[in-house]
Amino acid sequence: MTRLFDLLYYQLENHPLEKSLSSRDASGDWKSYSSQEIVDAAEQAASGMLALGIKPGDNVAMVVYKNRPEWVIMDFAMQMIGAVSIPLYPTISVGEYEYILNEAEVKAAFCGGGDLYAKLTATQRNVATLTSIYTFDKQEGKPCWNDMFSTEHKAEVEKIKSEVKGDDLATIIYTSGTTGNPKGVMLTHGNIMHIVNNTSNLLTAESGENVLSFLPLCHIFERAVSMVYVYRSTKVYFAGTDNLSGPDGDLAAVKPVTFSTVPRLLEKIYEAIYNKGLTLDGTKRKLFFWALGLTDDYELNQKLSFGKKLKWKIADKLIFSKWREALGGNVRAIFTGAAPCPVKIMRVFWAAGIPIREGYGLTETSPTLTGNTTEDDGVLLGSVGPVIPGVELLIDKEGGDYKEGEGEILAHGPNVMQGYYKKPEVNAQVFREIDGRRWFCTGDIGKIVKGPTGREFLKITDRKKELLKTSGGKYVAPAPIENRVKEEFLVEQMMVIGDKQKFVSALIVPAEEALKSYCEKKDIPWTSLQEIIQHKKVLKRYQKIINKYNPEFSHVEQIKKFKLIASPWLPFHEDGADAELTPTLKLKRRIIREKFQKEITDIYTE
Repeated sequence: MTRLFDLLYYQLENHPLEKSLSSRDASGDWKSYSSQEIVDAAEQAASGMLALGIKPGDNVAMVVYKNRPEWVIMDFAMQMIGAVSIPLYPTISVGEYEYILNEAEVKAAFCGGGDLYAKLTATQRNVATLTSIYTFDKQEGKPCWNDMFSTEHKAEVEKIKSEVKGDDLATIIYTSGTTGNPKGVMLTHGNIMHIVNNTSNLLTAESGENVLSFLPLCHIFERAVSMVYVYRSTKVYFAGTDNLSGPDGDLAAVKPVTFSTVPRLLEKIYEAIYNKGLTLDGTKRKLFFWALGLTDDYELNQKLSFGKKLKWKIADKLIFSKWREALGGNVRAIFTGAAPCPVKIMRVFWAAGIPIREGYGLTETSPTLTGNTTEDDGVLLGSVGPVIPGVELLIDKEGGDYKEGEGEILAHGPNVMQGYYKKPEVNAQVFREIDGRRWFCTGDIGKIVKGPTGREFLKITDRKKELLKTSGGKYVAPAPIENRVKEEFLVEQMMVIGDKQKFVSALIVPAEEALKSYCEKKDIPWTSLQEIIQHKKVLKRYQKIINKYNPEFSHVEQIKKFKLIASPWLPFHEDGADAELTPTLKLKRRIIREKFQKEITDIYTE
């Protein structure tokens, strides 16, 4: 199999399912598509798009708030006629939609409910190519996706399908850039199929078993996982993150054997478990925290004495079994990626009989480069696993002040993107020619470490590029936020923080003279900058500044907390201390994070 839509026919021919893709309808009931129904709908949608005038190579957008079978069906339909899918995040602004739709010259768009049809319609006056917008749900006065279904061009669909090749472009996925404008990552059928073929063995699910999908399909992580699900003929239940837990939640209803997630959701599950323990009384409370305490010393494949085995058996029966039940009772593994997962979280879940396997990759690598495996020596907590077959990694020590064994991670393999869409100058920056081969520069810093048996694992140690990634897996470009807020007269310097954290925050250096003037007007006695930044009225004024600019950015980019810093950041210190700025006055983010670790810790623990 070389094309993504081959996976659909493979399922139909080898392990057809009555309930292949399912999601809840408006009434909350599960609506399912069989393997045959998916094929029929995709072929009719493909024929319908040809009738609309969409040709091979044309770009078509999709956007939904919650994963649903229709998204996958349309994705397959586009592939069948050689069209290129442009998945969009539902929470971005109309302006961002316009930028993407114009650059990609999108011809048609398909969307879910909520305000998505209105947002797409609002772009049409500035996007000349966008002629058709369809909804996935019947809504009065709005064209519905199955209204354009057709069998008229069935023969032409079959002809185009036979001509689609593995190296044909399948999708352009737009990711945030440090300039503020997103960049389109061009991935072929072959790029993604390499990941499907070489990671499907990590999936601990057999044909006909239930899996749950709730990470956005517009992200390459979940999209590639969903293709693996189709390949393995599992029953996929699509859901949102708003109804996962609880006795009536989707985990309890679906009882999945596996699912993929981001670290932030695992943190939330852990926080919910911990908080529930705090509500217990007496012996139950003591037992709970006794069992939780056991996890601090948990090691994979640990050898225990008879006494310790008995303790773990008791803890498992009384406490950990209930945790597994809260996840549906059938989970054999959880896969996490998109952001680093805290080792503490993974250790707790593993100890409770819920294996967490972490992987690493980027949209530009379709996405997987490494992943902890199901083999006995395939997991090393704190690492992102061994490299997957067919991929090569190079730890490049040049051009950086790296610690021993560290360097920028470069990747080479059949899963690496073709490049950024219409961005030759950026492509020249992210690809390097080494020994006659083309290597992608990930912008991440890492090193190779060895496990107990000598097997090699990749460990991520830092991020070279300025782009932040929250623990929820969302990218945030700090520079546009910093530059905008620094327009305020009371702000001298600012650094957005939030990498691997739950939310975005900021360190702010006040403009001292401007702040003195403000204090004088407000009758606030000036003492020193160190003292005045703790004054309630001053803090309230800076909060007002944050409140003013936050609405200009998406929800994930908005600053939730901040700390005022009394010492200005300089390109040179006479006492020899590390400078916070480069000679050209750019922020040395790593230095600032290290110097103000206490303030950053306070932000995320208060």
